[in-house]
Amino acid sequence: MVIANPIYDIMFKRLMEDLPTARFFIETLIGETIDELQVKPQEYRYKVGTHETSIEEETYKLLTIYKLDYVATIKTGSGEHKKVLIEVQKARNRVDIMRFRNYLAEQYKLEDEVVTAEGDIIKKPLPIVTIYLLGFKLADIDSPAIKVERKYIDMILGQPILNKSEFIEQLTHNSFIVQIPRIRGKLQNRLDALLSVFEQKHFLDENGSIKEYNHSIDFPEVRRILDVLHTEGVDPARRKEIEDEIEAWRLIEGGNRNDFERFRLQIEQKDRQIEQERAEKELIANALEKEKAEKDDIANALEKEKAEKDNIANSLAQQKNAMEAQQKELEELRKLLGRG
Repeated sequence: MVIANPIYDIMFKRLMEDLPTARFFIETLIGETIDELQVKPQEYRYKVGTHETSIEEETYKLLTIYKLDYVATIKTGSGEHKKVLIEVQKARNRVDIMRFRNYLAEQYKLEDEVVTAEGDIIKKPLPIVTIYLLGFKLADIDSPAIKVERKYIDMILGQPILNKSEFIEQLTHNSFIVQIPRIRGKLQNRLDALLSVFEQKHFLDENGSIKEYNHSIDFPEVRRILDVLHTEGVDPARRKEIEDEIEAWRLIEGGNRNDFERFRLQIEQKDRQIEQERAEKELIANALEKEKAEKDDIANALEKEKAEKDNIANSLAQQKNAMEAQQKELEELRKLLGRG
């Protein structure tokens, strides 16, 4: 079967936008059952080209660094249900790693609505699980799929701790790493079948945009993935998008240091612009919050003044009533004295 190469962003995006495929992909890699999955795509586009004046030139080619965030409700082996943030990051080369670390730092700032046992809705940070698809090899590690798992160890006794701490869970995370160049296409289980789709062999063109997939697959979820990639692989428009992406990467990796430096400066400029806009929005939000607080203070002061005036008016009314009662008593006394 002829299929598009899923290592390219445009194809990987197409696969992971399909929720059943994304669920199968994540479940297979992390080895957990997902009861519910919500996708929160974030796509980062940086413009690359030969113009030095404006990064918004229409002649620039688009290079997309693609990552996906999912909120998943996972059923653990003990039957427990927990809500976690799944972050899928695809790194073509080592240059991407620092940027992906920055993305991860941003995820630690995010909060999600959680329903407590009492039925209240509160916001709290979710535990994070990261999945890295690497387009390069890690030195000294031959396995195509690696699980980096946290363990609680009592340092005094040297024994594992079975209980989990919410504090620790929110500050540390498990990671799952796939070395795409080390995938060998051996089909022994469901994970092998999934990884075989990403195997970088049997290309049908010099760019590696399409390839021949010859394995016999028994998993319907993998057949679904292959059907999608086959449809995309024979579509000339999709093939053109892959070729554009290949050209963008060739510009960076081809040794043209000037173009690469321009690309880096454009990213930094865009990052500074985003940070400046964020800071300006934060200042505006703070100013609006301060203005609202001042208006609330004025409203409270006016309300207090009105209450004080009402109290004075009530006090005067009470004094008037008391004086009228005294006056009435005096008149009654005069009448009694006049009769005597």
